[in-house]
Amino acid sequence: MVDVLTEITINRSCDQVSQYAANPDHAPEWYANIQSAEWQTPKPLKIGSKIAFKAAFLGKELSYVYEIVEYEPSKKLVMRTAHGPFPMETSYTWESAGGQATHMTLRNKGNPSGFSLIFAPFMSLMMKRANNMDLKKIKALLEKQS
Repeated sequence: MVDVLTEITINRSCDQVSQYAANPDHAPEWYANIQSAEWQTPKPLKIGSKIAFKAAFLGKELSYVYEIVEYEPSKKLVMRTAHGPFPMETSYTWESAGGQATHMTLRNKGNPSGFSLIFAPFMSLMMKRANNMDLKKIKALLEKQS
């Protein structure tokens, strides 16, 4: 089992942070490993929405489809892959951190199988490092906006 939790405080309101982070069109801007996000269902984002992502991780190109399974605007977003080499659940939460600041969490949980199982501890470390970099990037992007 892989379970990686990362968090950051961003000096922007919950609405601003969640609207940006929950929009799949922005994912390639702040996720270093995501190359593209393509809607497979009509916008806007809601439970049941499906988005196809292309990413690079550990030198491999990955394609997977996330389905939105829980969505509370400005509070929580949970999405899961239905298929792919590494079934994964990704969740974001947003909470007020006082004033115009937001505490954001990013959590990835998954159950590697087969060959991936051997690399699960290594993958957790790599994912934690990548997620920390991604959260620093979204913080920088949102805080420089006026």
